[in-house]
Amino acid sequence: MLLHFAYGSNMSRVPMRQRCPGAAEAGLAILRHHRFVVMTNGYASVVPAPGETVHGVLWRITPRDLAALNAYENVAGGLYRQAMLPVIQGAKTMAALIYLGNDMGEGRPRPGYIELVVEAAREWNLPSDYIEGLARWSPGGWRGASAPDTGAIG
Repeated sequence: MLLHFAYGSNMSRVPMRQRCPGAAEAGLAILRHHRFVVMTNGYASVVPAPGETVHGVLWRITPRDLAALNAYENVAGGLYRQAMLPVIQGAKTMAALIYLGNDMGEGRPRPGYIELVVEAAREWNLPSDYIEGLARWSPGGWRGASAPDTGAIG
């Protein structure tokens, strides 16, 4: 099985289990030196950012789940690309598959998208300051071209 680090809507248990019935929860993890962003296409990605941290969920996925995720993330169409990046879970560092957006600009989330991400972050009990940072991407919290502070820790 392959580890997948989810930081956006793939953190949500119900949709993830619908997309990937063979996926198993593997707990929380962090991705250091990156930050959460919403791309101009309205979906989440992470970008390099020294000293910042992205919180997320690890899933153990099967080859069939990987194919389903690649289709969902529109890898063939160029929406996302795969990368293997080091994530930290407790005292262990491990490589995990992560989807990186190909749209490098920052923008507003699609209607309902960031709310799903925030709900999933709450479901997993991610740090409250991190959740507040995610919520700032919502239409009521978005303040233009500069990215909201996700409350990330270094």
